[in-house]
Amino acid sequence: MSAWLLCVLFVVSAVVGYFLIRQVPSLLHTPLMSGMNALSGITVLGALAAAAGGQRFLASAAIVLATVNIVGGFWVTDVMLKMFKGKRTARDE
Repeated sequence: MSAWLLCVLFVVSAVVGYFLIRQVPSLLHTPLMSGMNALSGITVLGALAAAAGGQRFLASAAIVLATVNIVGGFWVTDVMLKMFKGKRTARDE
């Protein structure tokens, strides 16, 4: 595939993804983010395979960006789950 076709595919995928995520109800955002963290883990594995195949620069960028996505996703998920936990009082313990 040529580079311009890959760029067009990336842009179309980004636009479709944006509109799909926009339609998700807020109640489902936390489970959806957990699923996306799993997909980012697969992206890291694919990037490692690409690095072994000789695509060092692009693979390194993919590894860094997917790792940031995984860490940020788990952090945001943790914050959202803490919002649903009630504050503990002396009677609860």
